[in-house]
Amino acid sequence: MKPPVFKIAPGEIGFDFDGVIADIAEAFLRIACEKYRYCSFTAEDITSFQVEECLNIPLPVVEEIFNDILMDSLAAGLKPMPGMRDVVNELAGMAQVTIITARPQWQPVADWLDTFFPARTCRKINLIAMGDHDGKISYIREQGLKYFVDDRARTCEILHDSEITPFVFSQPWNRNRHTFQTVENWQEIRAMVDADPA
Repeated sequence: MKPPVFKIAPGEIGFDFDGVIADIAEAFLRIACEKYRYCSFTAEDITSFQVEECLNIPLPVVEEIFNDILMDSLAAGLKPMPGMRDVVNELAGMAQVTIITARPQWQPVADWLDTFFPARTCRKINLIAMGDHDGKISYIREQGLKYFVDDRARTCEILHDSEITPFVFSQPWNRNRHTFQTVENWQEIRAMVDADPA
């Protein structure tokens, strides 16, 4: 489904980090190849949020790769999603930008943001690391958000059931797994946000 045509106030929409802000699939696949010699996979092969269910990579290796990314995202070479920086910089000029991640560690994400954004943008980013994929709803409500962009279909189901409007950031692992509005890229996200809300 395509995003709705109505406009969203910039301070009312929040974002997941991995798979929305940052390109975790690229980092995972690159490390899998460079460090462990699993080089035959592409992002299109990641058809499940549980990577070990769809890639023929042993679970301990999967866990070690993700641990490397989560503990030191900069050393892992984690890259921004295409177009994300321009949009977040613009949104930060309008309102606070809220990022809520299921990662347990706040600092690696904060360090990553400090590297990829100017200080003026970082001052407007509210980063919450809450350590639980299924527990985002209480944080979303605390921040007064009405909309949230996530790449995990199950999270979007929970948000929808709690009367928060979810947008699924289209990724191979969420295709055909939900009936919610999708966004294909950051340009579509920007098109939904009203630069001059009434």
